[in-house]
Amino acid sequence: MTRIAVFLKGISCGSMGPMSYAIETHDLVRIFGDNRAVDGVDLRVPSGGVYGVLGPNGAGKTTTIRMLATLLKPTSGTALVLGHDVVAEAGVVRSKVAMTGQFASLDEDLTGTENLVMLARLYGFSWGQARQRSAELLDAFDLTDAADRQVKKYSGGMRRRIDIAGSIVVRPDLMFLDEPTTGLDPRSRNQVWDIVRALVSAGTTVLLTTQYLDEADQLADRIAVIDRGRVIAEGTSGELKASVGSGALHVRVADAAQRDEAVRVLESTLGTEAVREGDPCAISMRVEDPVGVPAALARLRDHGVATTEFSLGQPSLDEVFLALTGEAVHEEVNA
Repeated sequence: MTRIAVFLKGISCGSMGPMSYAIETHDLVRIFGDNRAVDGVDLRVPSGGVYGVLGPNGAGKTTTIRMLATLLKPTSGTALVLGHDVVAEAGVVRSKVAMTGQFASLDEDLTGTENLVMLARLYGFSWGQARQRSAELLDAFDLTDAADRQVKKYSGGMRRRIDIAGSIVVRPDLMFLDEPTTGLDPRSRNQVWDIVRALVSAGTTVLLTTQYLDEADQLADRIAVIDRGRVIAEGTSGELKASVGSGALHVRVADAAQRDEAVRVLESTLGTEAVREGDPCAISMRVEDPVGVPAALARLRDHGVATTEFSLGQPSLDEVFLALTGEAVHEEVNA
């Protein structure tokens, strides 16, 4: 993806100046009928880097993004994007940001070239400039061979790449990426990750919502956890993991029939609740004090419970979500 980084460094974007925060919200609320989809969100997103917004299905992530991108008006509260109010200065905000949603927003009946030329013309490029920018983007995103193919014939990964390409005909100061890798295969996901890193290295701030915990771990400098329309935790990945315990114990018993006994022994010894995994032999639990783990494993042996595997490490982001929200992250559609 070196070509993308080179291309991005060669195109202009507006200057954010010495601004500390790309986004600042205070008590941001959006109500749909009786549903408070966003219920007082406070965010401070530093300029530069990737800021992750995570939460379970229906948490309010996409609704928050839509308000920040001026696609929805807040019911109440305030939001500044690049120093501009999203309601009073919506036009200015739109000129400085780009948004890529969960699904490709291009005209699928047009070719890749036709889509990009059309977008460039809408940005005020001449026909010659538009064709040049289209060719540059297709080359940077490794889509030249598909330039004259209708977008509806692209693979999922190709659609996502050309959708992002269309968002950076003029490089934005701030880019909203809403579930950018939903449904993609691992290779295509890695390509999108490389694109995100290239955007950041070229000076664009990225606000990312994702249902994939490893994606946030890989990309986000800081993460806000949203649940029921509110921010319930915020920090780096390491800070969030540390907030739910100093470690995570994973145990696999030799006989599935002994798992309940193992859970009883571990809970009574370590004083925290164990989780029965999908694997009928597997158990996991948060550990407040790792010093007690050897004693717990010895008690399993004393009770005749044989184990085939055990490990102690830092909690995963998935375990952070389970601890903070009581449920794992699922794909969000309309919230």
